[in-house]
Amino acid sequence: MKLELKKPIVFFDLETTGTNITTDRIIEISYLKVYPNGREDSKTIRINPEMHIPEESTKIHGITDADVEKCPRFKEVAKEIMQDIEGCDLAGYNSNRFDIPLLVEELLRAGVDVDFKKHRFVDVQVIFHKMEQRTLSAAYQFYCGKELVSAHSANADTRATYEVLQAQLDHYPTLKNDIAFLSEFTTQNNNADYAGRIIYNANGQEVINFGKYKGRPVEDVLKTDKGYYGWILQSDFPLSTKRIFTSILLRMKK
Repeated sequence: MKLELKKPIVFFDLETTGTNITTDRIIEISYLKVYPNGREDSKTIRINPEMHIPEESTKIHGITDADVEKCPRFKEVAKEIMQDIEGCDLAGYNSNRFDIPLLVEELLRAGVDVDFKKHRFVDVQVIFHKMEQRTLSAAYQFYCGKELVSAHSANADTRATYEVLQAQLDHYPTLKNDIAFLSEFTTQNNNADYAGRIIYNANGQEVINFGKYKGRPVEDVLKTDKGYYGWILQSDFPLSTKRIFTSILLRMKK
């Protein structure tokens, strides 16, 4: 089914040095930009992560240190990426939990001020897991009747994700062909930060979503545990999470 779009949507996939969104780096980004008139633009960028690519990661995506040695660093392509996705909705496979938080981290490290709140996110994996409980390769076989060749290649995974979403719209009559609906359907938590360490409760308060203070409002914790903010800043948390804590603390001081 052809997507009903009011503005462009960018399907994207990352290949990385690992799965830790705070310490790992992007080594390849591939995206497919689909316009309301059906036009498509695609781009793949290899990136030098400025760190060793672990062998276990290379076994998955096939990219080695030598492959990216002469590629640009992320900060050299950050503005190009932001220009390409400006004004677009974003879609991917497991993107809400991994690709978007990691992309935000890289952009913040590159000095790019990121505000993705005006973008809608569609996570095709969530649709699949809610309906069938499988992997991308299985989803591609199930919905599209095709074998995913070159799985874990960013370009192949991006194209497959786009095709799977189109097929899901054909397969499930209850899914509306509307990006706002699909974004809400695939959003599992009302996150205040991109990594889901802080979420909004029913009253719109920022609530901690991890550790010993899980479920408690951030403001309450900052008032009662004076050392907590310092611990957050010094610990291995995503930059977007630290920014939310800082903004809340500054708001409390007004």
